[in-house]
Amino acid sequence: MRQHMRWIVGLIWVCGGAAQVLAQAHAPQDGVHVGQMSMMRKLIPSGALEGQAAQQYVQTLRDAQQKHALAPDNHPQVIRLRAIAKKLIPFALPWNDRAREWQWQVNLLSSSQINAYCMPGGKIAFYTGILDSLKLTDDEVAIVMGHEIAHALREHGAERAGKSLAANLLVKGAALFAEYKGYDGRTVAGLGGVGANLAMLNFSREDETEADIVGLDIAARAGFDPRAGVALWQKMGMINKKSPPKWLSTHPAGADRIAEIRKHFPEVLPLYAKAKGWENGVLEPYRSNVKGLEVVQ
Repeated sequence: MRQHMRWIVGLIWVCGGAAQVLAQAHAPQDGVHVGQMSMMRKLIPSGALEGQAAQQYVQTLRDAQQKHALAPDNHPQVIRLRAIAKKLIPFALPWNDRAREWQWQVNLLSSSQINAYCMPGGKIAFYTGILDSLKLTDDEVAIVMGHEIAHALREHGAERAGKSLAANLLVKGAALFAEYKGYDGRTVAGLGGVGANLAMLNFSREDETEADIVGLDIAARAGFDPRAGVALWQKMGMINKKSPPKWLSTHPAGADRIAEIRKHFPEVLPLYAKAKGWENGVLEPYRSNVKGLEVVQ
């Protein structure tokens, strides 16, 4: 029985790994390299999530407007966010052919939440909490926005939905197989569900890391300092002292993210220097706007 349990949980993990088979690459040839997009996203009809996201975005804006929480077009922060997005979006398009058809939108919602997102289809929203609490510079806003755009470009929503669908089918199949062999199908389904949940958490952390890397590339090409990513996560660490254990979190630990960001400096700093018209060897250190943060070389 125990051997069957290990096989079932292992199969769920293999399912995720096997999903990384070849898919058409869209990424630029220089800059960062993150491999192919998962074929698991193909289990969800193309564009289905984009239509759902558009409807949800409209409803979100409508609800916010009724609560007087939707910032007007002439709000200084809205103008700022849209100006940054205007610089980023042209460098996002090469990562996904569908992005050229998206009706991009950027809006600001009044909320203390430290959050921002980009829905499938290019629907971007920032909360005032992330701008105010972290005192984000333009470079740091670009890192956040690039990260969220990268999730949409790499179709992480469709990928996770596809993996979840496959995992559920595997668990149900394993339970039926166990019953055929004379075991308790409900117990097998329960254990398989635990394995599937842990696997999906790992997939989410992988998506977060990929979005960090692709976001750095996009921001650097648009002329925003990718070293702001280090300052961003240092700021996040200052206000997020308590967090779940890494293996039960959908996000990598802050120290891990900073290390991963630094690892890609050799790839993205030349892009940033080129965008600014500077020689790569003469970049000034990045200095954020909060005391106590290290200067990033």
